[in-house]
Amino acid sequence: MTKVTQLRIYTINKGMMNEYVQAWRTGVVPLRQYFGFTIEGGWVIEGENRFVWIVSAQGTQDIWLAKEQAYYTSPERKALNPDPAFFVAHVETRFITSVLE
Repeated sequence: MTKVTQLRIYTINKGMMNEYVQAWRTGVVPLRQYFGFTIEGGWVIEGENRFVWIVSAQGTQDIWLAKEQAYYTSPERKALNPDPAFFVAHVETRFITSVLE
């Protein structure tokens, strides 16, 4: 089956990395998994206020987009406290394809 993978690069508001990582680990990760995503990993780029993570889902890009919309519009996402978006100054996303598979 096809797998869609996305690289997400976040610039975190200065001084808020620890709080963001905690909110991501306890809120985003389990909720993304509930909506059918796989979290491939998350990393902090030291000294840059950047957090990088890779998330994937089985299926086509259309399926990905439907899951993404369901995630962001869900009452569960709206109820995350703290809201992880509070800590994020800038977001970059890119769909990526493995050259090892």
